[in-house]
Amino acid sequence: MLAKRTGTIIKISGNMVSAEFGTFVIQNEVAYILHGKERLKAEVIRVRGKIAEMQVFENTSGIKVGEQVEFSDELLSVELGPGLLGEIFDGLQNPLPALAKECGFFLKRGVYLEALKSDAQWDFTPLVRPGDMVRPGEKIGFVPEKIFKHYIFAPFNLQGPQEVISVAGEGKYNLKQPICRLRDANGRESEVNLVQSWPVKVPIQAYTEKLKPIEPLVTKMRLIDSLFPVARGGTYCTPGPFGAGKTVLQQLTSRHAEVDVVIIAACGERAGEVVETLKTFPKLTDPRTGKPLMDRTVIICNTSSMPVAARESSVYTAVTIAEYYRQMGLNVLLLADSTSRWAQAMREMSGRLEEIPGEEAFPAYLESRIASFYERAGLVRLYDGSTGSVTIGGAVSPAGGNFEEPVTQATLKVVGAFHGLSRERSDSRRYPAIDPLISWSKYWSFIDEKEAKRGHDILRKSNEVAQMMKVIGEEGTSLADYIDYLKGDFFDFVYLQQNAFDKVDEATSADRQKYVFNCIYEILNAVFSFASKEEAMHFFQQLRQLFRGWNSSPWESGEFLKTEQEIRGFLKQNIAVDKEVAHA
Repeated sequence: MLAKRTGTIIKISGNMVSAEFGTFVIQNEVAYILHGKERLKAEVIRVRGKIAEMQVFENTSGIKVGEQVEFSDELLSVELGPGLLGEIFDGLQNPLPALAKECGFFLKRGVYLEALKSDAQWDFTPLVRPGDMVRPGEKIGFVPEKIFKHYIFAPFNLQGPQEVISVAGEGKYNLKQPICRLRDANGRESEVNLVQSWPVKVPIQAYTEKLKPIEPLVTKMRLIDSLFPVARGGTYCTPGPFGAGKTVLQQLTSRHAEVDVVIIAACGERAGEVVETLKTFPKLTDPRTGKPLMDRTVIICNTSSMPVAARESSVYTAVTIAEYYRQMGLNVLLLADSTSRWAQAMREMSGRLEEIPGEEAFPAYLESRIASFYERAGLVRLYDGSTGSVTIGGAVSPAGGNFEEPVTQATLKVVGAFHGLSRERSDSRRYPAIDPLISWSKYWSFIDEKEAKRGHDILRKSNEVAQMMKVIGEEGTSLADYIDYLKGDFFDFVYLQQNAFDKVDEATSADRQKYVFNCIYEILNAVFSFASKEEAMHFFQQLRQLFRGWNSSPWESGEFLKTEQEIRGFLKQNIAVDKEVAHA
């Protein structure tokens, strides 16, 4: 047995501790600071000569120069296996409910519990036989977990093809019991359990190829799906000032988006918002299955009041778990809230390391770190021909809503869609508060491109007329321009906005979006015969109320069809030339 490698603390600066060592240290290795009876977890982030600089995942108060550090010879890793779904972990994969039960309301530092219950029994069904050849990451068997088949894989860290020597039969096994034995080309044998460990900063790449994301991910948010879509396996960000509705939008997306598994990474968000998430989610019913929403959700939680280093670990823990479920052929949505807090933690650690600062004192490698995180999203083809995906959506909280700050700009360079939230729209109670005039997407929607562009053009024209009216007044505006203004305002009110408190309107299926958008497209292209601006305003106000009732009617119900007939009858009275494009 190798002797333990140790070091001695020579410097303490907040959550950064420097230790002198005698033998060797590995970059990103986990170390433990021995303080009395406590073992405080840390990660080596820089090695210079015989000095290792570590970020500590705990409060460092009371630690003294001269105390011992023990190096573990392991990278920061997570346990991957059955039992993850429905759990709430911190960034180090401690199950928070179990931690609270052990420590009380105030969590003690240096207490680390097993992430998955090792004595829990799971019904294993083998998929291989002795003599079969498997690659690292190929399926060996499965156990039922919540609503899914949780596949057990040949360990990702093995090298080359492996021969199955023996495999357990159907039956109940716990996480510690071996269920398969493999042998590589050199004759080395290895055991497979229901759980395996994987370093969080190393992407899982056990697949045949990475595909281009082209299929839209239906979020059931009309503004997103129709104008600024997200692709399955793509990336997007939602920057916005505090109080603009980022957390509410993410919660509704996690409930209604057409994905199999949702991973929520609360990486440094305010404690009040995190508590609301933790209290709300266990009580929510999944609209797709009728079962608890937590059955397909994992929450990784590190609030802004927790040590800053833990924010970084929570981001990487979340994306590693997401990649693990992607390996099963599932579509996973990872929502990170907020990546700005993670970047602030990087800035703080960079300052303590005395590195040369970049813009606004953020580290010079900010862009590469953010890019490496979003690059772990993607649509992949697995060994058995099936596909799985990880879609990453990151909330950004720029100070004062300034989208020119470094974190937002670094994020915009790597994501495929930008959903910019506006304080002005939020204050005017327009939900979601995504500003359609500044947002964009590189992905394709299920709405016809020509129709979506027409809707976007009307919004821009309406905004231009609104700005003009602020200067010259309504009286100085022509009737044609005023009608364009009313069209854009109508489109915004009845389609882009949704009532989050209405069970029907809070989420709109793709079929319904296509159907309603076609109807609105006819209105946006119609030429109206109004005698005055007052008549035009009265018409659009009435039409607005009809559409408001239509949005609250269940899809294809009798009420839905009746309201549609009322709308079409009302339109016939006022459209001069039906379906005629007003603009050349």
